[in-house]
Amino acid sequence: MSPKDGDPVSGRRRFLQASFLTGVGAAVYPVQVAGREVAPAPAAVPESSTFELNEITIRELQDGMKSGRFTARSIAEQYLARIESMDRPDKDKSGNDRRRPAVNSLLELNPDALAIADGLDQERKQKGPRGPLHGIPVLIKDNLDTSDKMNTTAGSLALMGARPPKDSFMARKLREAGAVILGKTNLSEWANIRSSHSTSGWSGRGGQTKNPYVLDRNPCGSSSGSGAAVAANFCTVAIGTETDGSIVCPSSANGIVGIKPTVGLTSRAGIIPISHSQDGAGPMARTVSDAAILLGALAGVDPDDSATAGSQGKSYTDYTRFLDPNGLKGTKIGVVRKYCGFHDGVDALMNTAIEEMKRAGATVVDPADIATIGKFDESELLVFLYELKADLNNYLARLGPAAPVHTLKDIIDFNERNKEKEMPYFGQDLFLKAEAKGPLTTKEYLDALEKNHQLSRTQGIDAIMDQFQLDALVAPTGGPAWITDLVDGDHFAGGSSSAAAVAGYPNINVPAGFFFGLPVGISFFGRAWSEPTLIKLAYSFEQATKFRKPPQFLPRVEV
Repeated sequence: MSPKDGDPVSGRRRFLQASFLTGVGAAVYPVQVAGREVAPAPAAVPESSTFELNEITIRELQDGMKSGRFTARSIAEQYLARIESMDRPDKDKSGNDRRRPAVNSLLELNPDALAIADGLDQERKQKGPRGPLHGIPVLIKDNLDTSDKMNTTAGSLALMGARPPKDSFMARKLREAGAVILGKTNLSEWANIRSSHSTSGWSGRGGQTKNPYVLDRNPCGSSSGSGAAVAANFCTVAIGTETDGSIVCPSSANGIVGIKPTVGLTSRAGIIPISHSQDGAGPMARTVSDAAILLGALAGVDPDDSATAGSQGKSYTDYTRFLDPNGLKGTKIGVVRKYCGFHDGVDALMNTAIEEMKRAGATVVDPADIATIGKFDESELLVFLYELKADLNNYLARLGPAAPVHTLKDIIDFNERNKEKEMPYFGQDLFLKAEAKGPLTTKEYLDALEKNHQLSRTQGIDAIMDQFQLDALVAPTGGPAWITDLVDGDHFAGGSSSAAAVAGYPNINVPAGFFFGLPVGISFFGRAWSEPTLIKLAYSFEQATKFRKPPQFLPRVEV
């Protein structure tokens, strides 16, 4: 689901490499570099008009619908118009330049979105709102099943026309909450598990998603489209998935908040899988508050996913109760320095962030290093390969005989037959390695899984938090976005997602500043089911710093 996905930064791609030698009126803001301001970047691509909903929050939209300023339909219409003017191709059918950024974050729009919004407006008049998401437009990643007129393809042409028998649990929860599912976002194809040389944000079905801050830069992945769309104000909030880094990395690279929940807090059922040990879906939003609202709507026990049974008594329908602007006061935070040192600018931003935490009343233990970092990289990949084959074959079987492909082997064969469309830039070496693996009863797999949990949990995150009696750990989520390179694939230097990902523990990215106009995020992570604590800390940090600035759709960075 986003295994490694988006993981470039997360370290997923890093260990793969080791293993395989793998708007008018838009102001240009000064770049922040270690507290200094340097020359502004190039002129922004102009927007066609001022966007009324720019940076608007869920609460502000609800207040607007309550007062009559907005309706669910008018909100959806405004987002759809912005998508048309900012996300769609920058040339018309005649090849004429339309002077738009063409972020390319969406694969398709929901043809029923406005009808759904109309129904929700009628319901509001008759019964009142269902809750905070009533009438709120949400975009979801194209690996979450929807039993409607939209496709669910993981970005692959091999699944075009496939119709899931029912909504994923995540889609159903959104509909029950009164959200308007506006469309499906592009992603790194197959959540970035097809190739060890891939380019994040590219799929055979959708092509390449751009970073809305600087358009020649990468949005990270695998939840690339969800991250870019939220940052660009194409929706209010979005859903991403992560196996290792696929929520937090695109959240960092696109200057937004992302929550990767504890495995089992949100259901994996109806999500095209990578690894049941690490897969999970979570919120991507411009504020911690909006992410908390969305998480409350998504969490819950699902009979179709046994892992969610563990969340009984540990999940909440309202995570906004933990939003405390003074939440850092009296807490103890550990800095994982082993995840630093890959980029001087990132280190400077991290040091500034740490000082902000101290000023907010936190006690900081620096360093508080996880001793086992780097020791479970190869075993993580091994688990992915085994679980990918088993989990994907099980998912495809549930699609039924009418599905275009039924096994991982069928997908491999489809890609070979359609190389020009599916493999013009990179291949499918990871698919081939996964297909060669045996069943989940294989000793090699069971030993690797046990090793992962021992090193990342007992001897990893839990050990260092016990040693210093910490409330949470922090580290840079990743570096500034690299230039998208379809020839050589992703270029990244480091990140911190792997420990929490392998452990199945929660992780929250929050904007931590800019380097030459490119966002950089900080991760708050900790023990299983510690989302309330992490949300409290992340919100307090966000309110103390307020680093997020909306993107300007710059064509490039001038150094």
